[in-house]
Amino acid sequence: MALLISIIILSIFPLSNNAEAPPSPGYYPTSRLASIPFNQAFTNLWGPQHQSLDQDGSLTIWLDQTSGSGFKSLDSYSSGYFGASIKLQPGYTAGVITSLYLSNNEELPGKHDEIDIEFLGTTEEEAYVLQTNVYIRGSGDGHIIGREIKFHLWFDPTTDFHNYAILWNPSQIIFYVDDVPIRRYPRKSDATFPMRPMWLYGSIWDASSWATDNGRYKADYTFQPFIGKYNNFKIDACAAPNAAAACRPISGSPPGSNGLSRQQRAALAYVHHHYKLYDYCRDPQRDHKLTPEC
Repeated sequence: MALLISIIILSIFPLSNNAEAPPSPGYYPTSRLASIPFNQAFTNLWGPQHQSLDQDGSLTIWLDQTSGSGFKSLDSYSSGYFGASIKLQPGYTAGVITSLYLSNNEELPGKHDEIDIEFLGTTEEEAYVLQTNVYIRGSGDGHIIGREIKFHLWFDPTTDFHNYAILWNPSQIIFYVDDVPIRRYPRKSDATFPMRPMWLYGSIWDASSWATDNGRYKADYTFQPFIGKYNNFKIDACAAPNAAAACRPISGSPPGSNGLSRQQRAALAYVHHHYKLYDYCRDPQRDHKLTPEC
């Protein structure tokens, strides 16, 4: 079946050096949810002097030589749909990470779970890279066990706000960009899937040691401040410690789709075919004994 889907996708969307937007996913979970005012769902986590909230509800956070900034949801969640519209800074942003993610690192330092959307800073000549990542119980046996898949985008994320979201439920994790599913991480075993409650975070910070071309390009503070803008916050989730059976967040796909509909799978395959840059499961330098889901 997977081979047949790949053949269909390649026949409809052949390789091209000028690939454009993916085909319509046919289902738009973001449009089904009302936006949540920032102050009703979040609080500053660090760098309060580097965070401002506009009258229209848009949040701006920034990084300079003195500090970055981060925010955190008031509640923790056991599953749900989490999103925000984000606009990135143009120009030189090497070494700077702008992010939206789920984590329980504060509760479980060193043994935490995490689901990441991270924009890796870039040089003026290169496009932004969006990195998705999943951590389960942090590190093991001295290894940082990340599950990174990286993408280019089919638009310039600095010219306007775009929607980015994570769907996390007991059976799968799906990452979305403007409602297009770009990655699906299914639950194959309890050992390879995060199940403990997490909070929703956003942040901007200096990750010069690894963020841009494996640390080749560092944050250059002659370009400061580095700014990230957020609005249109969406949360439809089961607040911990409610049992998942007693709470049913929005679905990421039409009823009966078993994860993703055929149309959504076509959009996801298109993104992987044209825009995927890196996949941890296909990295020959990784020890795949640590990632048995591969």
